[in-house]
Amino acid sequence: MPNHLLSETSPYLLQHANNPVEWYPWGEEALALARGQNKPILLSIGYSACHWCHVMAQECFEDPEVAAVMNEHFINIKVDREERPDLDQIYQTAHYMLNHRHGGWPLTLFLTPDQKPFFGGTYFPKESRNNLPGFLELLPKIAEAFHTRREDIEQQNTALLRLLAETLPATGSNIPAFSRHLIDQAITQLLENFDREYGGFGSVPKFMHPAELAFCLRCYFSGNDTQALQMVSFTLEKMAKGGIYDQLGGGFYRYSTDPYWRIPHFEKMLYDNGPLLRLYTDAWLATQDPLFKTIVEETAGWVIREMQAGQPDGGGYYSTLDADSEHEEGKFYVWHQEEIAQILSPDEYAVIAPYYGLTRPPNFENKFWHLEIDQPVTAIASTIGINETIVRQRIESARDKLFSVREKRIRPGRDEKILTSWNGLMIKGMARAGMIFKRKEWVDSAVQAVDFIKTTLWKNNRLFATYKDGKAHLNAYLDDYAFLLDGLLELMQVQFRQSDLDFAIALAEVLLDQFEDTQLGGFFFTSHDHEKLIHRPKAGQDNAIPSGNGFAAVALQRLGHLLGEHRYLQSTDQALQLFYSSMRRHASSHCSLLEALREWLSPPQIVILRGKGAALSEWHHTLVLQVPDAIVLALPLELTGLPQGLNKALPVDREVNAWVCHGEKCLPEITSLQELLQVCGDKGRMSFPL
Repeated sequence: MPNHLLSETSPYLLQHANNPVEWYPWGEEALALARGQNKPILLSIGYSACHWCHVMAQECFEDPEVAAVMNEHFINIKVDREERPDLDQIYQTAHYMLNHRHGGWPLTLFLTPDQKPFFGGTYFPKESRNNLPGFLELLPKIAEAFHTRREDIEQQNTALLRLLAETLPATGSNIPAFSRHLIDQAITQLLENFDREYGGFGSVPKFMHPAELAFCLRCYFSGNDTQALQMVSFTLEKMAKGGIYDQLGGGFYRYSTDPYWRIPHFEKMLYDNGPLLRLYTDAWLATQDPLFKTIVEETAGWVIREMQAGQPDGGGYYSTLDADSEHEEGKFYVWHQEEIAQILSPDEYAVIAPYYGLTRPPNFENKFWHLEIDQPVTAIASTIGINETIVRQRIESARDKLFSVREKRIRPGRDEKILTSWNGLMIKGMARAGMIFKRKEWVDSAVQAVDFIKTTLWKNNRLFATYKDGKAHLNAYLDDYAFLLDGLLELMQVQFRQSDLDFAIALAEVLLDQFEDTQLGGFFFTSHDHEKLIHRPKAGQDNAIPSGNGFAAVALQRLGHLLGEHRYLQSTDQALQLFYSSMRRHASSHCSLLEALREWLSPPQIVILRGKGAALSEWHHTLVLQVPDAIVLALPLELTGLPQGLNKALPVDREVNAWVCHGEKCLPEITSLQELLQVCGDKGRMSFPL
C-alpha cells in the first residue's frame, strides 16, 4: 500500500511512495501526529539524483523489518532538499553542531515533536559495518533515549537553538569604511588555496567553485588582475579536459572524487551548469581559447537537448540527472575498452585510445574507462605520423559514434521538477552565452524559461518555488527571487523587453517587502509570511549554490543604478554593512557579496544604446565583446514609456546613439561607435558631470 507521499510532485518523494515506511511529507499533518502521540520524528532529507540516498533506501526503507521498527517508534517525514532548502539549511547546520562534522545526503535526523533535533547522521546501513552503526539496532535505542532522557535532550536543545541564533550575522558597532582591501584579500586567500598542479581550490571531494572563479574573472576584467585570470583559465582548462566534464554529451558533473578532475560523482545539476556556461563564455572573452567556446557550445546543446521541458511544461529547465542507472553509479557514462574498439574503425580507435586515455589502466573501479582527454592532438599526430586535421576529424567521427551508442543505453533518471532559483541561474548562463556567441536559439531558450516562470510560477505578485505535473507550489525562497532577478537583468542586456523590466521591478519589490531585515540589513532565506521553523537563516557565504544575499545585493544595486531607485541601493548598502565583519574574517567565502562591494565602490559602467536594425545590433555586439564588464542595454527606437533612467533622447540623423553612465551620472550623447569604444575603454579617466 502506498504511504502519504503518493500525492506529492517531487520525484524524490515519489520514489519512496511505495516504501513500507509510513512516510509523510513535511507539513502540519505529520507534525501534529508527533505532538499528539508524543513520538519523535525521523526526518530523512535527500534528493532524487543522490547515490547514497538510493543505497539507504534499498537497504533500509524498502526493508519490511526496518520499516516496522520505524513505524512503531517514529513519525517518519521525508523531505526533498531541492524543494525545501529552508529545512535542509537548518538541519544540516544542526547536524554539524551535534556531530562536529559536515553532513550531506541522505541526512537522517531525529527530532522532538517540536522539530528540535537531538541525534543524527547521514547514511546508515541496515546492519553495522565499517564503523557505521546499523540502523535496525540504532532505532529502538534512539526511541528509548527520547522517552527516558527528556531533560538531557531539552538542555541540549536549548544550547542548540542558542548556537543556531549565533550563526546569524550581527552588525558590529565599529564597522570600518568599505574598502577594496577585502577584494584583494579574497584573491590572496584564493591564491593560497589554489591547486597549482591541477587547478581548482581545496582538496577532495573537489567542487568546481564557479562563484569564486567568476569573482576572479571580474577582478581581471575590472582591474587587469592577471594572476586571477590565470587561476580561472588554468582551472577551466583542467576541468574541460577531465572526467568532471561529459566528453561526449556536454555538461559538467557535480564534483570530482579525486584532485585531478578524473572521476566524478556522476550527478548533473542545473545549478552547476548555469553558472559554468556564463563562466566559460566570459573566460573565452578574456582568452579567446577555442576550447572554452567548444565547452559552451556542447553544454548549451546538452541543456536544450536534455534539460529543457517541452510542452506542456513550456520551456522551464529540469533540475538534475541521476548519478545512477540500473542501480549502478556512472554505468551510463563509462566504457569497456573492447566495446569502444568494436564500435570504431581501426583508424578512429588509433587516435581515440591515446586521446581519451584508453592506453592506460582502467580508471573507474579497476575495470571501466571513464573518458578524459589524456593526450593533446599534436602529440597524437606526431606519434602516428598523420596531419593534425585528420586526427581531429577522426576524433569527431569517433565521438559521434560513441555518443550514438551511449544514447541507446538505459538512461539515468531525470528529476523533472522545475525550480525557480535554478532556472534563474540557467537563464543567466544561456542568455550570456547566446549574446556573446550570437546564438539565437540559446537566447530563445532563456526567453522561454522566463516566460514559463512568469506564466506558471508567478501568481498574485508572488513566486512559487517549484513546479511539476501541472502544479506550482511552495512559497518561494530568497534564492528564487534573487537568482531570477539577476537572470532577468542579464537577459535584458541581450534582448530588451519591457515585460522583463516590469517583472524585475516586481521581484525587487517583493524582495524588499518580504525578505529584507529592515532593522539589521540583509535578507532572510524565507519570507516574512513563511511557516515558523526553529530557525530563520540569513547566510552570506557562497556554497555549492551561490549566496542569495550576494545575488540580491548585486541585482538590486544594478537595478537601482538603471532606474535611479535609491531604495534598492540603500538595501545593498545595508546588506554589505551587515555582512562586512564576516567578509573581513574570511573574504574568499563571500565572493558574491564581494561583487556587490566592488560595484558599491565603483558603480558599473552602464551604456544605453538607442537605434534600430542591424546598426543597433552591430554597436551592441561590438561593445559587449570589447567591454565585457559593462552593463549594455540596446533599446529599439519604438520603445515607449521607459523609466526616466533609461529614457534617453533618440538619435537624430543617425541610426544609433549611445549614453554612457556611471551610476546616475551620464556623459553627453555619443554618436560614433569608435568614440564609444574609446570612452568605455578609458573608463578610469572619464569625467562625469556633477
